[in-house]
Amino acid sequence: MGHNCSALTGYMAGDSGKKEEMSKVKIISTSHVKPGKMIGRKECQLVTFDLPYLAFHYNQKLLFYKCGEFEEKVEKLKDGLRVVLEEFYQLADKLGKDEDGVFRVEYDDDMDGVEVVEATAMEIGIEELAAEDGTASFKDLIPYNGVLNLEGLHRPLLSVQVTKLKDGVAMGCAFNHAILDGTSTWHFMSSWAQICSGSNSVSVSPFLERTKVRNTRVKLDLSLPPNPVNGDADQGPQLREKLFRFSEAAIDKIKSKVNSTPPSDSSKPFSTFQSLAYHVWHHVTLARELKPQDYTVFTLFADCRKRVDPPMPESYFGNLIHAIFTVTAAGLLSANPPQFGASLVQKAIEAHNAKAIEERNKEWEAAPKIFEYKDAGVNCVAVGSSPRFKVYDVDFGWGKPEGVRSGSNNRFDGMVYLYQGKSGGRSIDVEIALEAGALEKLEKDKEFVLEV
Repeated sequence: MGHNCSALTGYMAGDSGKKEEMSKVKIISTSHVKPGKMIGRKECQLVTFDLPYLAFHYNQKLLFYKCGEFEEKVEKLKDGLRVVLEEFYQLADKLGKDEDGVFRVEYDDDMDGVEVVEATAMEIGIEELAAEDGTASFKDLIPYNGVLNLEGLHRPLLSVQVTKLKDGVAMGCAFNHAILDGTSTWHFMSSWAQICSGSNSVSVSPFLERTKVRNTRVKLDLSLPPNPVNGDADQGPQLREKLFRFSEAAIDKIKSKVNSTPPSDSSKPFSTFQSLAYHVWHHVTLARELKPQDYTVFTLFADCRKRVDPPMPESYFGNLIHAIFTVTAAGLLSANPPQFGASLVQKAIEAHNAKAIEERNKEWEAAPKIFEYKDAGVNCVAVGSSPRFKVYDVDFGWGKPEGVRSGSNNRFDGMVYLYQGKSGGRSIDVEIALEAGALEKLEKDKEFVLEV
């Protein structure tokens, strides 16, 4: 199956993001880390669940820790990385294509491996990073700003920048989203942390046979745009990002409000996710001041490991997510009680069973479409990441992180990332990117912020 895509132009901001006059971050050195043992030549084709993400950017995560003895920590991280890559060697690979033009991950013992950048930022402290509710101060702490996953053809699939701060360490990671989703990302991070904390081996090995879930060979004719550097020149309205922290009390309040009248045609109460999804969708729609007849789309990236038939193990390494959509008119969303919007979300999730997944895959394989941000839908709210990921358990032997955040990649108007709250329990951090005017209204919406 051939497919041509010029959709990539405009999504390449290159590494040359607009640097501040003088960055507070100084790069000291760059090295590469390979698995600690010989693995030989390995090839694994990318499957229908992976390919749509080739034109997304690298997935950026930032974790910061209060600790000292920087050089010692870096060595420990590299030693642990050598061990964990023996199992997760696909992260030390490159993207390639076979003779039919089908994308795959390719490993060879003479490849460079994972890029590790060491840096210092002695003016930046943990407190400053923890208080940052945008992403501006993270930009120079995470590698591969504005770099497309497709560039994994000639650069590492994982780059880690370890930065020495005034009173701690920042770990900025850029993962190639064409080869793994959030579940696999955090499986890798927790496995790496386990090794650094003294385990001799990974407790749950990654399941690397991605063709077990789907083996259709899809040929894509994709190439990088000719001028990859000026991508962020005209990205439309000015976006702003903000982190909203919802305490357990706030989450409970949202959930009980949405569940105050149970869904009319379903005995199942609304989950925490469905309740919060409605809350964000409803208030973002109000903040955008849409006309009653304007459509608004809610999108979520759902894990399909347990939805496919046969189901795949939690340890399946790759992308096993689908974008699930539901749509309504802005006026209906605001005029109806919360159950209306929450039911739309609940039904969309429940309808996405093995049969629906199979149909979606067949449809995509017949006419492959590489995702662009605008494909998320009109006036959209799109939710990625999940508060189920145990991000605060990623302890390399020097304590839990003081904060876990996303970088500035893959942000568009309406993109939402959910994380476990630092205070634990049922608290949830909600990162939202919105057009600046709408975000300002959202910040002032007391019903949304719910400072309980």
